Amino acid sequence: MIKLYSTSWCPSCRNAKRLLSDRGLEFEDINIEDKGWSRDDLFEVTGGRTVPQIIINDKNIGGYDDLLILDKAGNLDT
Repeated sequence: MIKLYSTSWCPSCRNAKRLLSDRGLEFEDINIEDKGWSRDDLFEVTGGRTVPQIIINDKNIGGYDDLLILDKAGNLDT
């Protein structure tokens, strides 16, 4: 299961969503603005304060750059 914590204005969030969609991976997009969350709230849930925060199988893998690293290494499919 993939959860992506994002905002509506974040270009890295859009890129992460596009990459996951292009790979045919399903994910839950959680917009922290819609939830009324602060960065402190995001940190309490994910351990990170920046968006996107990407959680795969209950493990925070980081943001978009980290997602790219997983993808280029061929580990995104696993």
